[in-house]
Amino acid sequence: MRRIKVGTRQSALAMTQSGQTLDTLKRLADEAKLPLDFEVVPIVTRGDRILDVTLSKVGGKGLFVKEIEEALLGGEIDIAIHSMKDMPFELPSGLAIGCVPPREDPRDALVNLTSSTLSDLPPGARIGTSSLRRAAQLQSRRPDFRIESLRGNIDTRLRKLESEGLDAIVLAAAGLKRMGWNDRITAFIDPEDCLPAVGQGALAVECRASDQEVLDLLARLNDTAAARAVAAERTFLGLLNGGCQVPIGAYATAASAAPDAVVSMTGMVAAADGSSVLKASASGSDPAEVGRRVAEELLGKGADALLAEARE
Repeated sequence: MRRIKVGTRQSALAMTQSGQTLDTLKRLADEAKLPLDFEVVPIVTRGDRILDVTLSKVGGKGLFVKEIEEALLGGEIDIAIHSMKDMPFELPSGLAIGCVPPREDPRDALVNLTSSTLSDLPPGARIGTSSLRRAAQLQSRRPDFRIESLRGNIDTRLRKLESEGLDAIVLAAAGLKRMGWNDRITAFIDPEDCLPAVGQGALAVECRASDQEVLDLLARLNDTAAARAVAAERTFLGLLNGGCQVPIGAYATAASAAPDAVVSMTGMVAAADGSSVLKASASGSDPAEVGRRVAEELLGKGADALLAEARE
């Protein structure tokens, strides 16, 4: 029996979502009568170690995946489970995204202690987030908001809502739902008001491109609609050379699980202070082409200048 070693970050959320994914993989392996066993290998990444600086100022890409990918390339693990939004567009040579499981809720969630929506929050409300994307879109909607840097794991951020006297914090709804903390969500933020990060709510299950046995197993878990939507978003990300250092958002959906179903996507690039927010949309049956069209339309509107300014 082959033992499949599965690498993931050691945070509570990463371990939880990896455990949920592994439960499904075990069931699929049993149904196919594949002689496989699984072992979780927690790995600390650079992004986990740097907690006193906002991600936008740390620099570099793959802050939460590089060490895990190195373990994959070195044969220390056989599968890596990542949050898709942590994945740079370009993968290291020799690695592949083996599957995209069904996507969780892609929206951002507002969390506060007063049951207030964004519109209800008082003038000058202090909002906790470490995301340039969220900060820019929130300040575009409410310039009076005071954005406070908020780093740490999901449970740490929830504690800081009270300990630091914030009026609200904004988190990915997917993380709260996977942890079973739906009751902490005060309100979901519609993508029309705050476009999610590329790949938000989706997982990437990565493996060595040469490991056919693992690739065959992961193909059983792949969700075609989610994978095609994420492909459009990631093409957009790659063409704009995006990452957590710049205010970029995108959200795509596939009309069905059919391999030629129409994919519709909206993308966004903003000034860091929210003074300018550019959006574009496109639809088509080729996800990469949809992502390219949205990126090119935004570049035509001046997105390159906003991105250059954000990187300074």
